[in-house]
Amino acid sequence: MNGLQILPVPDMPEIREGDDLANITLDALSRSQGAPMEGDIFVFTQKIVSKAEGRIIPLASIDPSPLASQFATRWNRDARHIEAVLQQAKRVVKMERGVLIVETSHGLVCAHAGVDASNLEDPDTVSLLPEDPDASAERLREAMERQTGSKLGVIVSDTFGRPWREGQTNIAIGVSGTQAMIDYRGQTDPQARTLGATQIAIADEIAAATELVMGKLNRIPVALVRGVSLGARDGKGMDLVRPEERDLFR
Repeated sequence: MNGLQILPVPDMPEIREGDDLANITLDALSRSQGAPMEGDIFVFTQKIVSKAEGRIIPLASIDPSPLASQFATRWNRDARHIEAVLQQAKRVVKMERGVLIVETSHGLVCAHAGVDASNLEDPDTVSLLPEDPDASAERLREAMERQTGSKLGVIVSDTFGRPWREGQTNIAIGVSGTQAMIDYRGQTDPQARTLGATQIAIADEIAAATELVMGKLNRIPVALVRGVSLGARDGKGMDLVRPEERDLFR
């Protein structure tokens, strides 16, 4: 690597269900940075992908269960929002202090199943995670490669908290066309010691880095990363989900 660039894709319009997100992104990029280069990696926030895929639901369509209503009343939450979280949960890990930690159908363990009301035009709606973030990344990559003729990577990111550290960071929930992990196991360090456990979540690192140009309030839902090798192009977001038998926190 000779250097790393993280470039915002500004002037993206408000995305709505059915919009051609790949074409819209390339058009916006052409006005600011020009055409993408071979090996560029695009990072899309989950929210913009969910909007394009119609994963925005009105709260009025949700009928809260007794559990959602009881929890919402106790912690001054919207029972409809809580019910949306419960409906997206395969397993509830913890319900405490107004926060739900759940395992989603994708296997992601996170707060509120990724159900979110921020950055939505209608305050009476919430967004759900894409049904299959890896498939979303794959569709975007294929469409962008067809239009540009370049080999590209795509990451769908979301903001996750971490149980052992304060603050949130972006992680990769969908990956296509690039590696998700760099596996150093079996390699030797400069002192000739064999590495036995080191696997770097490179897709998470790329997703986290793009927050530096996206921000939460800047209306920049897409960024381009240049200078990182695509590596093995068969990476998936699911590669980063720890199997149950190896998860010490289950």
